[in-house]
Order: sequence, then C-alpha cells, then structure tokens
Amino acid sequence: MSAARPGKLEGVRVVDLSLFLPGPMLTRMMAEEGATVIKVEPPGGDPARAMEPFENGVSFWFHALNRGKTCLELDLKTAAGRDALWRLIEDADVLLEGFRPGVMARLGFGWEAVAARNPRIVYCSITAFGQEGPLADHPAHDLGAWALSGYLSVNDAPDGTPVVPGVPASDMAAGLTGLAAILMALLARARTGRGDRIDLSMFDALFPWGVHIMGEAVVDGRPVRSATQRSLGGHAFYNVYRTLDGKHVVLCGREAKFARNLLEALGRPDLVPLAESPAGPAHDPLKSFLATTFATRSREEWVHWFHGRDIAFAPVLDLEEAVRQPHVRARGLIVETDGAHLLGSPFRFSDG
Repeated sequence: MSAARPGKLEGVRVVDLSLFLPGPMLTRMMAEEGATVIKVEPPGGDPARAMEPFENGVSFWFHALNRGKTCLELDLKTAAGRDALWRLIEDADVLLEGFRPGVMARLGFGWEAVAARNPRIVYCSITAFGQEGPLADHPAHDLGAWALSGYLSVNDAPDGTPVVPGVPASDMAAGLTGLAAILMALLARARTGRGDRIDLSMFDALFPWGVHIMGEAVVDGRPVRSATQRSLGGHAFYNVYRTLDGKHVVLCGREAKFARNLLEALGRPDLVPLAESPAGPAHDPLKSFLATTFATRSREEWVHWFHGRDIAFAPVLDLEEAVRQPHVRARGLIVETDGAHLLGSPFRFSDG
C-alpha cells in the first residue's frame, strides 16, 4: 500500500480568530490540505458550538467547519491572553480575523504591529464591507451584503417581494475569495520573503458573482428584473415548473438545441421560434404551455420521461433528498467517520 501523500499545505501554520461561517470555512479547507490551523476562540467558546442540530453531542455546524483544527480559548482583553496570541503569531504563516474594523488594532494586533513582529505573515481580515469606505462600520451579516449588492432584489417571489436566500452566498464567496487571496500571498512570499495584508469583504466578494446580469445596470443604467432577465426566470427554458404532485422541476439550459429537442418531443415544434426570442413577455405563451404540460405528470414521472433525452432538466429536490443522492456519495460530499457525518472536500486532486 502506498503511503498517503503529504497535504499540499503541509508546514503552513494558520492562526484563526474568526467565527461563524466565512473564516472557519476558509481555514477548514486549508486544514484538509495539511495546514496546521490553531482556532482561537473567545471565552466560552465559538457560538457555533451551541447551534443545532447535534450529533454525538457536537454541533453539526461547528464540527463541519472546524474539524482538523486545534482549538483553544483566549481572553484577548487580558495580558495573559494577548501574550499567548503573540506566541502563536510569531510562528504563524497566516493570521485570519473576522472582527469589525479597528478591533484588532485596539487589542494591539493591528497589521502594522503584527508585521513588525513577523514580517513574513499573511494577515487576512474578513468583514462585511471592508476596512474602509462609507459602509466600513456598518454592521451586517450575509443578508445585508445581499441587500446592498442589489442581488436580493432579483431573488424575488412572483409578486416581486425579495425572499431570504437559502444559501449564504456572501459568506461563502468571502471564504473562497479569501482562500484564493491567501494562497496568492503565500506564493508571492516565496519569491519576496515578505508577507501581505488582505482586506477582504463579503460585499466585495459577492459583487462579481452577478456578472451575468450586472451589464443591464452598469451599461444600460436600468434595474434588473427577474421577470425579463434571461437567467432569472424571464426565459422559458431557464425556469421552474410545478408538477402534478405539487413538486417542481426546472429547465436549466437556454441553448436552442435543448428547446428544439423538448418541443419536438412534446409535439410542438411550432414553439421553437418563441424559445429563441429574447427573454421577457415574448416567452409568456411558451411558459404557459410548459406550465400546463408539466402539471400533467408527477415529478418522478417527468424524471423518467427525460431520462436519455439531451435536454437540460432537473427535478427540484429538498435538502434531505439531495444529500442522499448516489452522486453525492460518489463524489464524497457527505462522509461518515467515527459515527459522525461530515461535509466532504470539494477539492479532487489526481494524487489525492
């Protein structure tokens, strides 16, 4: 049996002062690739430890985000706590923190002070809106970044009312963007010998995710409306449809070949020109036909009907159904270790 390969981040030491989602997710991914991550928690521990549900007495949320890390509590308002943190920082390659702007400096651990003690350190701060700018001191979690980015306005119900998103996209975007920035800084340090300061905000990280719809606002100077935007429900072949049993399916590909394949199979090739027209009111007759058609069979009947056809289609699963898919297991996205369920890594390397 061949020996397990060393992690790609073996030898990298990370001090993680972050809580909740963006920072812990970032450092979890680093820990999975061999980084030594020391999670510094406030007195009483990370609030995520108390978040339900629990498995084997441990919060699923906390375990999923913090496995593989060394956790310790430090009170940074005491001299002993600050001394202990300095000892960790002096040997660290990365320092990650998620306090509001100015807090680290008030504690004595601002970028300048840390860099003076450890010039090679990569210092990453994750906040809602960044270290500077008109919104820098504005308190917010994920939903606030959604709202001020404009994206919540197009995550709307049929009557136009914004709906709370099911996934905290700005948190996740910040974690992924922060990971990329830290790795870039570590690569640069290998050449220069110097660390770097990363000012990362959830708002900044989320903003580019709307590149597919941003042009209408930036170039045309008009708000984006989901009812007319091709990627947000304005196109008949990028939409959600209700089935006979009250469940839902989606058409998820606007290419002409998919529209032609479906409409010909349904005996309505005359509707193909509508599918190729710009999104918006012109698609209303096509949407009406598809809505009526999908309402004639159950979700599972449609799954069988679409099997083997070259059409971008998917059933809408609830989360319990989704996590039990064979594909999820095959890709290692849910794993079970020592009687506990964990979220697997999305990284798949050839020598993994």
